[in-house]
Amino acid sequence: MKLTLSNVKEIKRNSDSPLTKRVCNYVIGRWGDYNDKRYIFTDVLHNGCCSGVVSELIYYYDTVRFYKQYRQEINEMLYNIMNETGLYAPSELFGDKWDKEDPLAQDDFNQNLLAWFGFEETLRNIGYNFETLQNCI
Repeated sequence: MKLTLSNVKEIKRNSDSPLTKRVCNYVIGRWGDYNDKRYIFTDVLHNGCCSGVVSELIYYYDTVRFYKQYRQEINEMLYNIMNETGLYAPSELFGDKWDKEDPLAQDDFNQNLLAWFGFEETLRNIGYNFETLQNCI
């Protein structure tokens, strides 16, 4: 599929996932900021949300709220990725970034990490629909 605004809107329209709809809104909102639309995806996926490129996911207040809003989808995504990779603890997946003293992500730090994870993985999954991104993400 070609990377066009109408195709991003179609993915949003056809999705049952509130998280996918939210991340599609991010792409749609940034569409006019980029000449090469691939960079909407690669700026986030190469640098991570931790770089501040996703301005609405910089502060704990925002990332914790994002995580709590999409917790079920993010946790399901985390479970699926851990199952696919054979890793059985978030600390194995996230390494030293994960606060092992908060294994259930009750505190801001791990919720922040999971918000970024959920956003980035959802953006990657959206990007897989577009042939121009196949080798970039």
